[in-house]
Amino acid sequence: MARKRGKQYKTALEQVDPSKAYPLQDAVELVKKIDYAKFDATVEIVFKLNVDTKQADQQLRGAVVLPNGTGKEQTVIVFAKGDKAKDAQAAGADFVGDTDLVEKIQDGWLDFDVAIATPDMMAQVGRLGRVLGPKGLMPNPKTGTVTMDVAKAVEESKAGKVTYRTDRDGNVAVPVGKVSFGTDQLVGNLKTIEDVIVKARPASVRGTYVKNVSISSTFGPGVKVDLESFGE
Repeated sequence: MARKRGKQYKTALEQVDPSKAYPLQDAVELVKKIDYAKFDATVEIVFKLNVDTKQADQQLRGAVVLPNGTGKEQTVIVFAKGDKAKDAQAAGADFVGDTDLVEKIQDGWLDFDVAIATPDMMAQVGRLGRVLGPKGLMPNPKTGTVTMDVAKAVEESKAGKVTYRTDRDGNVAVPVGKVSFGTDQLVGNLKTIEDVIVKARPASVRGTYVKNVSISSTFGPGVKVDLESFGE
């Protein structure tokens, strides 16, 4: 059944030309203009990629620190022992532990946004796969969240690190800030993530790699972006 849209969404949609791919700055200004949420909505970019996610080498996954942050306070936990636990605490981790932290999550606690672990803790953390995996919270070397340099990982997460991965349809959706951000702040973040996605093109992809790009706010309609304008 088609999702029923409200009057505010329809009014916003009327201001978007569906046949047009807007220059990046114009697209950002339009998304900010037509946002109607009663809170500081998140701005998100979605890439439609020409990839076959059934092929392991065409599945994108990674992380990037946005230059202007995300506008969201991240609660960061770290699974570590000894000196590495001390490093994590000094870097500003909200919760640090080993077996006790694993047990706390097994008991149902999930009040955090990022989980980081040292490699030696992964045998225990692996038991949480069924809980953390579906929520995208499982530490992973590809996103820099399984590492011995826990201090750097904590600092990056607090500074505005976002993760990206292809869904089964070849889309990559990434939050890039808040509607309250200045246009230049959002443009800077968008250019950063676009550069990362373009450079991550799998070698086995033939033809057009990025089919289209759009940005939107939490409730607002998508606005197509001219890919060439990212380089301006």
